Amino acid sequence: MLSDEIQYFLNNLLEEEGGSILIKRNDIAIRFNCSPSQINYVLTTRFAPHFGYYIQSRRGEGGYIKIEKLDLLEDEDEYKEILMDAIGESITIKEAHDIIRKLCDDEIITKDEKEIILASIDDRALTIDIDKRNALRSDILKNILLVLLKRG
Repeated sequence: MLSDEIQYFLNNLLEEEGGSILIKRNDIAIRFNCSPSQINYVLTTRFAPHFGYYIQSRRGEGGYIKIEKLDLLEDEDEYKEILMDAIGESITIKEAHDIIRKLCDDEIITKDEKEIILASIDDRALTIDIDKRNALRSDILKNILLVLLKRG
């Protein structure tokens, strides 16, 4: 899939360059023979802050996008803040799964903790009105993560 190829390419660049790269959206689009909007899609879905990335975009002067991979151990307080912002006042089950999977992949939480968290925020566990469910999920997830990340 094209999105996977672009993500793989950008991750390799990040690794080669020590965790920070400057790219031009149009140059990447040309390289992959796609529209710049495809690059935007990959950046917003695969390089979001809750996945441990910080993205800056600058227009003019040819325009560029700066992607930084956060060092979760080094930038712990900043990462907690990014996580809490990403969770926000309301979060869907899919968004929550993405965040929890990333934390487990990065060995911030264990697989057992991942399973417990996912069970506690699952729709089957949150037996309230559907319009309030995502807000409750957000509150539960933030509280669990604050406890787990505090032990760091």
